[in-house]
Amino acid sequence: MSQFTVSGQFKSRDGYAPFETSIEAENENVAREHTLSQLGSQHGLKRTEIELDEVSEQ
Repeated sequence: MSQFTVSGQFKSRDGYAPFETSIEAENENVAREHTLSQLGSQHGLKRTEIELDEVSEQ
């Protein structure tokens, strides 16, 4: 598995909050899905409230 860095922003009370996270995944699509799942779970967000700007392999 490869290490990916996913960055973007999500909707919060004060507008949009930037984020950057590292995740281990099989490919870029799996990294996107895991990131959306984790942020949604942690912050109570829907997928439409999360914008992924960049997914890069380390």
